[in-house]
Amino acid sequence: MQLLCSGYLNTIILTMRFDIITIFPDFYKSTFEYGILGRARKTGLVELATHDLRSFTHDRHRTVDDRPFGGGEGMVLKPQPIFEAARAIGVQPKDQRDAAKETVILLSAQGRPFTQAVAQELSSVERVVMICGRYEGVDERVNQSLCDREISIGDYVISGGELAAAVIVDAVVRLLPGALGHPDSSRFESFGSEETDNKYDSDGSPRTTHGSGGILDYPHYTRPSDFEGSEVPEVLQGGNHDAIRAWRRMMALEKTLENRPELLEKARLSPEDRKVLEKLKRMREEAS
Repeated sequence: MQLLCSGYLNTIILTMRFDIITIFPDFYKSTFEYGILGRARKTGLVELATHDLRSFTHDRHRTVDDRPFGGGEGMVLKPQPIFEAARAIGVQPKDQRDAAKETVILLSAQGRPFTQAVAQELSSVERVVMICGRYEGVDERVNQSLCDREISIGDYVISGGELAAAVIVDAVVRLLPGALGHPDSSRFESFGSEETDNKYDSDGSPRTTHGSGGILDYPHYTRPSDFEGSEVPEVLQGGNHDAIRAWRRMMALEKTLENRPELLEKARLSPEDRKVLEKLKRMREEAS
């Protein structure tokens, strides 16, 4: 595992590695070349490797799927090529993965939901191996004997796990120290860290942001202040840091109440947050 020195953190960190097992390795030719991921790869913060599942077959047709036992529509990915691929890239036995800081994921519509909390958990390991499901599904013995977890990126069905793997890589990499331009960027956003007593950013400037504590982010504005008659809220144009933080928290609560009210049930809310929520609910009832 490669060691790196992070400039602004002045700490030694490990390069994180992702291995993606797929029947479409070319899918990723340009996917990881841009933005935060591209920069993380260039600086050596993250390594990404794709492995063609068909390379681990032994027939002239390079067959990776077969008919399901019990009948039914569709085809099922066979276990043999997947197990051979995992062995070839040096996946550790299950009982050794915690010590190796390694995890193996099956991407599947039947998996547990992928959340920011899962992304945070994965950002603490050194190697993530992802198996991209396809067709009707993957032989269950892969999930039972090879994988540590089964993950879905949402309550919908897509053609395969390739897009899901890209989503997970992006969500995890941006949580790594040194991946973003500012060390606090991933803390003060949707689903981010809870509020702290520290009212200053890591650079020492007064903080106008508010830890989300598991709810959605607040609305954002940029120049011009007046665009086609629509003006930026006055509070954001003043210099009162406490007022800006309070407004942003109220707007985050309002947006969450409107778009994702179920998040409020598990969110880390302060007594002041609960007062604001009650006020917002009364206003909605009066307007309806």
